[in-house]
Amino acid sequence: MILPIIAYGDPVLRKVAKDINKDYPDLNVLLDNMFDTMYNASGVGLAAPQIGLPVRLFIVDATPFAGDEELTEEEREKLDGLKKVFINAKILNEEGDEWAFNEGCLSIPDVREDVFRKEFIEIEYYDEHFKKHTEKFDGLAARVIQHEYDHIEGILFTDKLSSLKKRLIKSRLNNISKGNIKVDYRMRFPSAKKTR
Repeated sequence: MILPIIAYGDPVLRKVAKDINKDYPDLNVLLDNMFDTMYNASGVGLAAPQIGLPVRLFIVDATPFAGDEELTEEEREKLDGLKKVFINAKILNEEGDEWAFNEGCLSIPDVREDVFRKEFIEIEYYDEHFKKHTEKFDGLAARVIQHEYDHIEGILFTDKLSSLKKRLIKSRLNNISKGNIKVDYRMRFPSAKKTR
Protein backbone atom coordinates (compact mmCIF):
# COMPACT_ATOMS: atom_id res chain seq x y z
CA MET A 1 0.00 0.00 0.00
CA ILE A 2 1.31 3.43 -0.92
CA LEU A 3 1.39 5.74 2.10
CA PRO A 4 1.46 9.55 2.10
CA ILE A 5 4.90 11.02 2.67
CA ILE A 6 5.10 13.56 5.46
CA ALA A 7 6.09 17.02 4.22
CA TYR A 8 8.66 19.42 5.61
CA GLY A 9 7.33 21.28 8.65
CA ASP A 10 5.66 18.34 10.37
CA PRO A 11 7.01 17.87 13.93
CA VAL A 12 7.46 14.10 13.43
CA LEU A 13 10.42 14.86 11.15
CA ARG A 14 12.17 16.58 14.06
CA LYS A 15 11.78 13.81 16.65
CA VAL A 16 14.64 11.53 17.63
CA ALA A 17 13.07 8.17 16.82
CA LYS A 18 12.70 5.31 19.30
CA ASP A 19 14.03 1.76 19.02
CA ILE A 20 11.62 -1.03 18.17
CA ASN A 21 11.73 -4.74 19.01
CA LYS A 22 11.04 -7.84 16.93
CA ASP A 23 7.42 -7.86 18.15
CA TYR A 24 6.67 -4.51 16.50
CA PRO A 25 3.14 -4.94 15.08
CA ASP A 26 2.89 -5.93 11.40
CA LEU A 27 6.55 -5.11 10.71
CA ASN A 28 6.60 -7.04 7.41
CA VAL A 29 3.49 -5.23 6.18
CA LEU A 30 5.03 -1.90 7.19
CA LEU A 31 8.25 -2.70 5.32
CA ASP A 32 6.32 -3.74 2.19
CA ASN A 33 4.32 -0.50 2.37
CA MET A 34 7.50 1.54 2.82
CA PHE A 35 9.15 -0.03 -0.24
CA ASP A 36 5.94 0.51 -2.27
CA THR A 37 5.82 4.14 -1.13
CA MET A 38 9.51 4.77 -1.86
CA TYR A 39 9.34 3.22 -5.35
CA ASN A 40 6.12 5.10 -6.17
CA ALA A 41 7.93 8.37 -5.38
CA SER A 42 11.10 7.30 -7.27
CA GLY A 43 13.16 7.47 -4.10
CA VAL A 44 16.28 5.55 -3.08
CA GLY A 45 15.60 5.71 0.66
CA LEU A 46 12.74 6.23 3.09
CA ALA A 47 12.71 6.53 6.87
CA ALA A 48 9.77 5.72 9.15
CA PRO A 49 9.41 9.37 10.32
CA GLN A 50 8.69 10.26 6.68
CA ILE A 51 5.49 8.22 6.91
CA GLY A 52 4.63 9.59 10.35
CA LEU A 53 6.21 6.92 12.58
CA PRO A 54 8.91 8.13 15.02
CA VAL A 55 10.71 4.76 15.12
CA ARG A 56 14.30 3.83 14.23
CA LEU A 57 13.62 2.17 10.92
CA PHE A 58 14.68 3.07 7.40
CA ILE A 59 15.06 1.38 4.05
CA VAL A 60 17.36 1.97 1.10
CA ASP A 61 17.52 0.71 -2.45
CA ALA A 62 20.42 2.42 -4.21
CA THR A 63 20.05 0.28 -7.35
CA PRO A 64 18.87 3.25 -9.51
CA PHE A 65 22.31 4.85 -9.02
CA ALA A 66 23.94 1.77 -10.60
CA GLY A 67 22.94 3.08 -14.02
CA ASP A 68 24.66 6.46 -13.53
CA GLU A 69 27.38 6.63 -16.19
CA GLU A 70 29.17 9.42 -14.31
CA LEU A 71 30.09 7.00 -11.51
CA THR A 72 33.02 4.62 -11.70
CA GLU A 73 32.31 1.01 -12.61
CA GLU A 74 33.38 -0.04 -9.10
CA GLU A 75 30.92 2.43 -7.53
CA ARG A 76 28.09 1.27 -9.81
CA GLU A 77 28.75 -2.35 -8.83
CA LYS A 78 28.55 -1.47 -5.11
CA LEU A 79 25.20 0.25 -5.64
CA ASP A 80 23.66 -2.40 -7.88
CA GLY A 81 21.31 -4.45 -5.70
CA LEU A 82 22.06 -2.47 -2.53
CA LYS A 83 18.60 -2.96 -1.03
CA LYS A 84 18.51 -3.08 2.77
CA VAL A 85 16.37 -2.62 5.85
CA PHE A 86 17.97 -0.83 8.82
CA ILE A 87 16.32 -1.25 12.24
CA ASN A 88 17.63 0.44 15.41
CA ALA A 89 20.66 1.62 13.46
CA LYS A 90 23.59 3.32 15.12
CA ILE A 91 26.46 4.88 13.20
CA LEU A 92 29.61 3.82 15.03
CA ASN A 93 32.10 5.79 12.99
CA GLU A 94 32.26 8.36 10.19
CA GLU A 95 35.62 9.18 8.66
CA GLY A 96 37.41 10.35 5.56
CA ASP A 97 37.25 13.60 3.66
CA GLU A 98 33.93 15.42 3.43
CA TRP A 99 32.62 15.56 -0.13
CA ALA A 100 29.67 17.30 -1.71
CA PHE A 101 26.78 15.70 -3.52
CA ASN A 102 23.52 17.22 -4.69
CA GLU A 103 20.87 15.76 -2.35
CA GLY A 104 17.10 15.87 -2.34
CA CYS A 105 14.44 14.42 -0.06
CA LEU A 106 10.96 13.03 -0.65
CA SER A 107 9.71 15.13 2.30
CA ILE A 108 11.19 18.28 0.74
CA PRO A 109 10.21 18.02 -2.94
CA ASP A 110 11.83 20.22 -5.59
CA VAL A 111 14.65 21.34 -3.28
CA ARG A 112 18.10 19.99 -4.13
CA GLU A 113 21.34 21.28 -2.65
CA ASP A 114 24.97 20.20 -2.29
CA VAL A 115 25.53 18.58 1.09
CA PHE A 116 28.93 17.68 2.54
CA ARG A 117 29.26 14.29 4.24
CA LYS A 118 32.12 12.03 5.34
CA GLU A 119 33.15 9.39 2.84
CA PHE A 120 33.19 6.28 5.07
CA ILE A 121 30.79 4.98 7.72
CA GLU A 122 30.55 1.98 9.99
CA ILE A 123 27.01 1.20 11.08
CA GLU A 124 25.40 -1.32 13.42
CA TYR A 125 21.81 -2.32 12.71
CA TYR A 126 19.26 -5.12 12.67
CA ASP A 127 17.79 -6.40 9.43
CA GLU A 128 14.14 -7.30 8.81
CA HIS A 129 14.70 -10.69 10.55
CA PHE A 130 16.23 -8.93 13.58
CA LYS A 131 19.67 -10.30 12.78
CA LYS A 132 22.39 -7.91 13.96
CA HIS A 133 24.97 -6.59 11.49
CA THR A 134 27.98 -4.30 11.64
CA GLU A 135 28.99 -3.09 8.17
CA LYS A 136 31.15 -0.49 6.50
CA PHE A 137 30.00 1.57 3.52
CA ASP A 138 31.66 4.24 1.44
CA GLY A 139 30.90 6.71 -1.32
CA LEU A 140 27.33 7.09 -2.53
CA ALA A 141 26.14 4.04 -0.56
CA ALA A 142 27.37 5.65 2.67
CA ARG A 143 25.71 8.93 1.70
CA VAL A 144 22.28 7.37 1.08
CA ILE A 145 22.50 5.60 4.46
CA GLN A 146 23.70 8.79 6.24
CA HIS A 147 20.79 10.77 4.76
CA GLU A 148 18.21 8.23 5.98
CA TYR A 149 19.99 7.81 9.33
CA ASP A 150 19.68 11.57 9.86
CA HIS A 151 15.90 11.19 9.55
CA ILE A 152 15.75 8.87 12.58
CA GLU A 153 17.83 11.44 14.46
CA GLY A 154 15.37 14.26 13.60
CA ILE A 155 17.81 15.88 11.15
CA LEU A 156 17.01 17.00 7.59
CA PHE A 157 19.55 17.59 4.82
CA THR A 158 18.60 21.28 4.82
CA ASP A 159 20.01 21.52 8.37
CA LYS A 160 23.47 20.90 6.91
CA LEU A 161 23.35 23.90 4.58
CA SER A 162 25.05 27.25 5.13
CA SER A 163 23.08 30.12 6.68
CA LEU A 164 22.97 31.82 3.29
CA LYS A 165 21.58 28.72 1.52
CA LYS A 166 18.98 28.31 4.28
CA ARG A 167 17.82 31.90 3.78
CA LEU A 168 17.66 31.44 0.01
CA ILE A 169 15.36 28.40 0.26
CA LYS A 170 13.26 29.56 3.22
CA SER A 171 10.23 30.62 1.17
CA ARG A 172 10.30 27.34 -0.79
CA LEU A 173 10.34 25.39 2.48
CA ASN A 174 7.42 27.46 3.80
CA ASN A 175 5.46 26.72 0.63
CA ILE A 176 6.10 22.99 1.05
CA SER A 177 4.89 23.03 4.66
CA LYS A 178 1.70 24.83 3.52
CA GLY A 179 1.07 22.37 0.71
CA ASN A 180 1.70 24.97 -2.00
CA ILE A 181 3.57 22.55 -4.24
CA LYS A 182 2.69 20.02 -6.91
CA VAL A 183 4.08 16.52 -6.54
CA ASP A 184 3.33 13.31 -8.37
CA TYR A 185 3.14 11.18 -5.20
CA ARG A 186 0.93 11.24 -2.10
CA MET A 187 1.99 13.71 0.59
CA ARG A 188 0.60 14.93 3.89
CA PHE A 189 1.21 18.61 4.62
CA PRO A 190 1.30 19.91 8.22
CA SER A 191 -0.32 23.33 7.68
CA ALA A 192 -2.88 22.40 5.07
CA LYS A 193 -3.80 19.09 6.75
CA LYS A 194 -4.55 17.67 3.34
CA THR A 195 -3.21 14.81 1.28
CA ARG A 196 -2.49 15.00 -2.42
